[in-house]
Amino acid sequence: VPNLQGPRYISPVPGGGFVVSEECGDVKVFMSSRKLLCSLSSKYGHQFGNPAGVCVDSDGSILVADEQRRTVHLFPEHGAPICLVSAGLRRPAGMACSSSGHLFVADTVENCVKVFKYCVRPP
Repeated sequence: VPNLQGPRYISPVPGGGFVVSEECGDVKVFMSSRKLLCSLSSKYGHQFGNPAGVCVDSDGSILVADEQRRTVHLFPEHGAPICLVSAGLRRPAGMACSSSGHLFVADTVENCVKVFKYCVRPP
């Protein structure tokens, strides 16, 4: 995949595509054919500081850690972005999310992994 501006973190998305964070301050979503589907900055009108870790949850929402702003935002397929974590992170980097709604964030300044529950599915 050419023409990325400092690719950093990558995660697969349902359907065979992938999402990648760029050091320049954007996150791009690609289809399985490696064709650009969208830029999260353009699609949502969201300004990233320095996007780092990315992951995709079981609903297909994209989660992005922002090192500069020390936040984690959720970008649903439809609707506005949601700030999931706005405090308690010093330098969020890699992330993963579980099917049970847990978010795991590596905090490189505090040398630990922080766990957040962000989604509770009804039984």
